[in-house]
Amino acid sequence: MNSDELIDRYAAGETEFNGLSLAGINLNSADLIGINLSRADLQGASLLFAYLSRANLSRANLIGTKLSGANLNQADLHRANLRDTDLHGASLQAADLRSADITLANLLDANLIDADLRNANLSGADLTGACLRGANFRQENRQYTANLRGANLAKTDLRGVNLTGADLARVNLRGANLSEAMLRSVDLSGADLTDAILNGTFLTEAQLSGAILVGANLVNAKLERAALCDVDLTGANLHNAILPDTKLSRAKLEQANLSAAKMSRADLSRANLRHANLTDANLIDAYLARADLSYANLADANLVRAELSSTNLMNANLKGAKMPDGRVNN
Repeated sequence: MNSDELIDRYAAGETEFNGLSLAGINLNSADLIGINLSRADLQGASLLFAYLSRANLSRANLIGTKLSGANLNQADLHRANLRDTDLHGASLQAADLRSADITLANLLDANLIDADLRNANLSGADLTGACLRGANFRQENRQYTANLRGANLAKTDLRGVNLTGADLARVNLRGANLSEAMLRSVDLSGADLTDAILNGTFLTEAQLSGAILVGANLVNAKLERAALCDVDLTGANLHNAILPDTKLSRAKLEQANLSAAKMSRADLSRANLRHANLTDANLIDAYLARADLSYANLADANLVRAELSSTNLMNANLKGAKMPDGRVNN
């Protein structure tokens, strides 16, 4: 079937075109709202700026399809193959992308607000500048997790997304906004979160070892039992962050703001905390063996039962701090 025949039949009221072979077809700017193209072969087709809102494209073959600027709001793309598809600037608001293969796709500046991306594979996809506010990546069962390994999410809007258990290893999240996002148990090892906004983000039991969070905003972030070994948090803002039982051994926290942070039982062995702001921080039972706290501000911090026997406290400000033995330092 060629493009003219399909458009004529659709204009006449026909909407069922499931399973058709339409590889390479040109449907640029076509008005196909609500069309049923489930299981259709659209590999290499051109649908630039097409109107496909509420279309059924479930299990469709869209490998290498050109969908730049297309309107796919509320479209059904469940289990669709979108590998290497061009969705630059496309609108996929509230689209169903569950279990879709979106590997290596171009989603630059795409609108994915409230999209359902559970179990989708986004590894290697370019989501630079995309808006994913309210998108759902929550794993449906323990066998599958959202896969964004190596994806480019620089400056992406991810406010309030649910990425519980997702694979975000080595992802580029520089400057991304993850405020209030649910990132429980995610794998962010080796990820680049330079200057990222993680205000109030849930990172409980997350894996962040080797991640780069230079200058990141983690105010009020929840990081209970998170793994942060070898993480770079230089100059990061962790004011009032929740960090009990976290593993921060060898972490770089130079000039970081940890004022009022809750760090009871945290492992900060060999961590670099030079010039860090730890005023009013809770460090009860914290392990600071061989940590560098030189020039750090620990005014009014609570260090009861903290391990400080081999800690470098040269020129540190301990005024009003409660020391390991319970006495208040004058």
